Amino acid sequence: MKFVFDRRPSDAPLVETIWHTRSAGSGSFMSSAASNIEMVVTQQTGGMWLTVRGPETKASPAPIPEDAEFLGIIFKLGTFVPCLPASELVDGGIHLPEAAGQSFWLHGSAWQFPTFDNADTFVDRLVRQGLLAHDPLVEAALQGELKDVSARSVQRRFRRITGLTPGTMVQIERARRAMTLLQQGVSILDTVEQAGYYDQPHLTRSLKHFIGQTPAQLTDRRRNE
Repeated sequence: MKFVFDRRPSDAPLVETIWHTRSAGSGSFMSSAASNIEMVVTQQTGGMWLTVRGPETKASPAPIPEDAEFLGIIFKLGTFVPCLPASELVDGGIHLPEAAGQSFWLHGSAWQFPTFDNADTFVDRLVRQGLLAHDPLVEAALQGELKDVSARSVQRRFRRITGLTPGTMVQIERARRAMTLLQQGVSILDTVEQAGYYDQPHLTRSLKHFIGQTPAQLTDRRRNE
């Protein structure tokens, strides 16, 4: 099944992108590894729910609910939900309980489900209520800008915020960069160099694990689209 996504940028400082799509029928797709947390609203006949999804450390098949509508809010690296343990979000997610009147429960309060148009306002309210926060340590650690902080302190704080180690996140981000380069038409050998891999076999192993496709498959897919 091929999704057609509507995407838009956001005025909310903690948001990377907002997306919207629909499914026709049911099936599955290959979900790639990702470092960001995400809130996904799913609406289907008979129900509506919000899932907070954490980082995914490997590619894996994911089911597609039949005839459903989805809204996603992808947050910038270092964004977290203080009342939800990051470790419980990794390679999964938490479905927030439904409340009355098209709303859900979060930290003891009922919240209206966001829409594609008002997602920015929804995020701003979460920030004001202390239910969404951001720690600049994550991006600083990935860029090697924490020279005066002990490695143990960085590891502990990084894992508390993201549920991952810095090394795992670096590998995920490198694989996603390589995928983007290949989708843009960069050759496999140039991708090896630009994404910082040792050689082509290293690139292939990484993409199979984190993206679920080989470099050749990504290249062929681009040519056929």
